[in-house]
Amino acid sequence: MIHHERVKKILLKHDFLPEKIIDELIAKAKQNKVNFLSYLVSQNQISEADLYNVIAADFGVAYINLRNLTISQELLDLLPQSLVQTHEVAIFQLDAESETVKIATTDPDDLQTIDFIRKKTGYAVEVFLTSPESINNIIRQYNSHIEEEIKSFKQPLENGKELTVSEINKNLPIIKIFDTLLDYAVFQGASDIHIEPSEANIVVRFRVDGVLKDVMTLPKMVSSGLVARIKILSHLKLDEHRLPQDGRITVKTDQGQVSIRVSILPVQDGEKVVLRILRESGNILSLEQLGFNDLAFEVVNRHIKKPHGMILATGPTGSGKTTTLYTMMNLLNSPEVNISSIEDPIEYRMPRINQSQVNPKIGFTFAGGLRALLRQDPNIIMVGEIRDNETAQIASHAAMTGHLVLSTIHTNDSVSTIFRLTEMDIPHFLIASTVNLIIAQRLVRTICRDCITSYHLSKENIEEISKKYKLEDIMAGFEKLGENPSNIELHEFDFFRGKGCAKCGDTGYRGRIGVYEVFEMTSKASKKILEQASKSEMLTTAIKDGMITMAQDGFVKAKQGLTTIEEILRVTKE
Repeated sequence: MIHHERVKKILLKHDFLPEKIIDELIAKAKQNKVNFLSYLVSQNQISEADLYNVIAADFGVAYINLRNLTISQELLDLLPQSLVQTHEVAIFQLDAESETVKIATTDPDDLQTIDFIRKKTGYAVEVFLTSPESINNIIRQYNSHIEEEIKSFKQPLENGKELTVSEINKNLPIIKIFDTLLDYAVFQGASDIHIEPSEANIVVRFRVDGVLKDVMTLPKMVSSGLVARIKILSHLKLDEHRLPQDGRITVKTDQGQVSIRVSILPVQDGEKVVLRILRESGNILSLEQLGFNDLAFEVVNRHIKKPHGMILATGPTGSGKTTTLYTMMNLLNSPEVNISSIEDPIEYRMPRINQSQVNPKIGFTFAGGLRALLRQDPNIIMVGEIRDNETAQIASHAAMTGHLVLSTIHTNDSVSTIFRLTEMDIPHFLIASTVNLIIAQRLVRTICRDCITSYHLSKENIEEISKKYKLEDIMAGFEKLGENPSNIELHEFDFFRGKGCAKCGDTGYRGRIGVYEVFEMTSKASKKILEQASKSEMLTTAIKDGMITMAQDGFVKAKQGLTTIEEILRVTKE
């Protein structure tokens, strides 16, 4: 990638931004561990076209935007996907007459790669500058053949005749089916693969952006072979069909190393398999990218810098709690501190962090692992989940004795976590003195940027919302976050939805973002805990202290065009 100092000189030369602002943006990009150019564009300091055009001119090349360009298979075959992905370079045009290939790269100074392309193709190379997002568009096209393979598996089912076992093996090779399913799931960004047997066939579904969708149907006769393949890869018992089994598979894909948590459950028509996809080499996001609003970001950023205490993330399974904790650990990760974790499972591998995985079969539990970690001279401890009294007590005592403890717990909202801890026999005084922060969260789908459209709420829409929320509370959330400077009514706001297009599969959604409720342990909140106040009293105190509820945060994100009202209604409650 182009070094930020060179970019800084170019920006100053063309008077785009003051030096002080550029230095601040560079520091923030480093802190969040993201590419400076992408960060600069994301902060709306300068348009992508203006930025890349002046940088391209400085390199003596032209800028090309490939975001919406479709590349022919002939051009894709000229370079392997691994090279395109690793070096962020792609061939987008070939002129046979002049024997020249046009390449787009994020670093025109990468002479070694450019020379490799020249030798591999035997053509002269014309270099263009492009953005990482343009390269990602090309990478997605390398994966498009997977969709064709998925469709080809359906063909034998469409002739309506019974298939023999030999025909099944010939038309539907088990290894190819599983490998293609996995590649396609990773390509689609699925978090889970469901393989569900019924009386007549097998239904395969993917969970994408938190919602399950049908992908394909396979003949019933392929069931035993497919389940056996999964059992072999995850080292499970092939001859056990009556009891549930759990295992793990680690594979390498074009998107990086992937761990698969395997769960097999006997059901009426065979064995159901659920594969949870864990991208171990996934990119850790920043707090801003996770979706924290300005007030919540300030509170979280302040508390993760404290040397001791407990920060808890709460919410249902699949609400992004572990991702939030990993983001915090990434920000805290430095040579000056010792960070250790005990997890089930290890979802991302992080350098310089000592990660351990529980194994109940041999007695290695969260509580036992936490005790061992405390003898490892840690500064920061991450506990995958507080699920029993013993773990809760060890974690709270560790927070009291000078350690920063990060963990997850299952409750519906932030205030309920206080009462969940008391049910685990944690004394009120210990909760008040050790818990720094409780973050309740949900994940909502984000609106597809290619088909987003605005609208105003109708009278019927507002009546429906008022059945679930107090409208004055929703309006108060807009005011707290400065989203209603003109003091207009709810029906006058612009809200947004996706119309549906080819890029989002006609769903209107693409990607997810978090909605949050950040409960800060202020002196008033501590006092209420010691007084053993009710949940409603605790909530009132927290809101008076400045807490934005999940519903308020969600409606603000809907007004900002990040998600829809329907998504907020789906995942939150009053």
